[in-house]
Amino acid sequence: MLTFELLEKHGEHEQIVYCHDKDCGLKAIIAVHNTTLGPALGGTRMWPYKSEEDALVDVLRLSKGMTYKASAAGLNLGGGKAVIIGDPKKDKTEALFRTFGAYVNSLNGKYITAEDVGTTVHDMAYVFMETPYVTGIPVSFGGSGDPSPFTAHGVLMGIKASVKEKLKSDSLKGVRVAVQGLGNVGHHLVEYLVKEGAQVTVADIDKDKVKSVCDKFGLSAVDPEQIVTSECDVFAPCALGAGINDQTISKLKCKIVAGGANNQLAEHRHGDALLEMGVLYAPDYVINAGGLMNVFVELEGYSRDRAFEKTTQVYDNLMQVYRISREENIATHRAADRLAEKRIKSIANLRQHHHGRMARPFSTLKEMTSRQK
Repeated sequence: MLTFELLEKHGEHEQIVYCHDKDCGLKAIIAVHNTTLGPALGGTRMWPYKSEEDALVDVLRLSKGMTYKASAAGLNLGGGKAVIIGDPKKDKTEALFRTFGAYVNSLNGKYITAEDVGTTVHDMAYVFMETPYVTGIPVSFGGSGDPSPFTAHGVLMGIKASVKEKLKSDSLKGVRVAVQGLGNVGHHLVEYLVKEGAQVTVADIDKDKVKSVCDKFGLSAVDPEQIVTSECDVFAPCALGAGINDQTISKLKCKIVAGGANNQLAEHRHGDALLEMGVLYAPDYVINAGGLMNVFVELEGYSRDRAFEKTTQVYDNLMQVYRISREENIATHRAADRLAEKRIKSIANLRQHHHGRMARPFSTLKEMTSRQK
């Protein structure tokens, strides 16, 4: 499919930047989806894509998702994303990430990057050498470091909101939660849930992670294929996306789906199917926005306490989504889209009404530029 056909299919994007440098082997794409609410923020993913078209489709889809995530979270940020075509285990060099950082810098704050799948805080330190427009950098550089505790804390808040909505309870004590995936976010989530008194069952394809978590918290585990069919109150997907699909949806034995994974629904229709089944779905980009909230706080001048406080907003944001879902009799994923789109439209109208007299959102990054000096 041609580039412009792909752009048409995946929604209007403000800007696509191809980054290429044969000396260091850089092949990357930056996608800026929408900057109505503020500069486009989204991580840089490094992945051995089978084709350049696959890379473009991924970055277009992910950047649009970031626009909706930031809007629904009530943040003054737009949506963007970057992908680097390469094997993160073999192709990383200082020159590659510094060259990529120079490309990010050329956008003058329209796009702010961060770590993502296949990249680390260490990689972002190299990017930071060439541009101030990067978040999630090491604590020693004045950044916030690993965002996963904040993402997990936001997911905890989202599970609490979902339990309140579906089970009419303010407590997680005794609530049965099945956590799928014990990466950084899943591990932190398990710790939070145990402290809240929940009954937690876990699964992961990595047996060492399973043993470590079970030994640490005294939990039971099931095989990765069985976690979806576990009888529980809350199924919390924290692994790869598209976990709610034609094969798994009929096997669910939960009342709530609420977890940290991105793109949990294989297709939009699966969200409608969950509604018909009577299963409450916490839209992924609303419940897992804690990491984004954390790096937003980093832009303002970082405070760990303030970042944790901000992630508690996930509770109220989800309650708003559930209210729209009830009142308009639509599935929760559609209610979340409606909430995000309404905010973007209202701010766009506000800017239009003031005929450009409002300051452009990129001016909010003064502190970022000073951080490097």
